[in-house]
Amino acid sequence: MKKPITPFAHGVMDYATVATVAAAPALLDFPEEACTACYTLAAGYAGLSMFTDYPLAVRRALPFKAHGAAEAFIGAMLPALPWMLGFSHHARARNFFLGLTALTAMTAVLTDWDKESERAARRRHKRKPRLVRSAA
Repeated sequence: MKKPITPFAHGVMDYATVATVAAAPALLDFPEEACTACYTLAAGYAGLSMFTDYPLAVRRALPFKAHGAAEAFIGAMLPALPWMLGFSHHARARNFFLGLTALTAMTAVLTDWDKESERAARRRHKRKPRLVRSAA
């Protein structure tokens, strides 16, 4: 099966997830434990994204497949967090984490983890998939 999410698109989704997870506590009135979990998760996702070897990275230090493995681990922990941290009674916070679990799983399944897929997309569209031009 051809997977539709390229490394560039995955990067866009990662940074959108960071923004969403960071904004959710204030927008959805989460309890303190869920707020802490969201801010920690957003910081972790941001760090992971900034250092992954894909087009939107700040520094390409972590292989894209290792990024996928880290996301799989995080995704496996997400559904347990509301119970582990004691906010499972708060429906919005609990359901946010369960929804984030589903989004993470679907993204993992639909992402083409082969770095060559991004090069092929660039050749196909004759573009450089960066939001900022490099200084060099």
